[in-house]
Amino acid sequence: MSKEGFILSKIKQLVLCVFVASLVVILTGQPTKASQQYLQSTTPTIFFHGYNSGAHAEKYMVNGIKNAGVSKTVVTAEVAANGKVTLEGRIPKGAVNPLVMVNFANSRNTDYPLQGQWVKNVIVKLQDQYHIKQINIEAHSMGNMAVMYYLLENAQNKQLPQLQKFLAMAGTFDGAIGWNEPANLTVNQKTGKPSAENDAFKKLLPLRQTFPRQVRVLNVYGDVGGGNDSQVSNQSCQTLRYLVNGRAKSYREVKVTGKNASHELLHHNPRVNQLLIDFFWAK
Repeated sequence: MSKEGFILSKIKQLVLCVFVASLVVILTGQPTKASQQYLQSTTPTIFFHGYNSGAHAEKYMVNGIKNAGVSKTVVTAEVAANGKVTLEGRIPKGAVNPLVMVNFANSRNTDYPLQGQWVKNVIVKLQDQYHIKQINIEAHSMGNMAVMYYLLENAQNKQLPQLQKFLAMAGTFDGAIGWNEPANLTVNQKTGKPSAENDAFKKLLPLRQTFPRQVRVLNVYGDVGGGNDSQVSNQSCQTLRYLVNGRAKSYREVKVTGKNASHELLHHNPRVNQLLIDFFWAK
């Protein structure tokens, strides 16, 4: 073989290797070297929206995560009014940090035990189809109540994928302003114990003995002034501490102020996105 032919052959081999590597990234969702700063895990992170909302509310966060190079895999779990779950898209084998956007067709339902069952239906569907062993969860607003009521019934169920990290955003744990939040609500800053408990909160109290010990919790809430995000008081959000205190592997609160700190914009906030990325995937 001539020198020119040898060089041409090596160039072709290099091009083929680059092509194959690119194809693997496309098909498996494997991240680039630039994203090696993040954890490389097959654990899916599931996003639950709040009242009268939908998966569209989760897109800013998901797009930010993708743009940061954390993940290339996104699927949507459509939950029908009867609770049946349909997965749109697929998670390739070995996909890194897959993301699952949940959409409740009946987003105005306030039956928390039923919503908790819907959460379970999503998790079981993922388990049946992809044999997952662990999950992470992010929830916004009333979506947190759906997650908490799921845990109320299933926190110690070892047959289900085990929750590892839970990011609660603008959680309505002890109600929302002008709806079911107790009047003049205050919270013990050390324990999270509220001065008054609404009925939904009282039903969650067994979690103080059953909340999974392996779960790391990050509680994010906004303050537009006056100690609230325009719809939920900081105190109501902070009562989550009382439900997980002494049980969670770790618990941290972050108050967000400034632009996009309001209830409906908190999940469209660059700072919150960075908090989310760091919490779930920073090494």
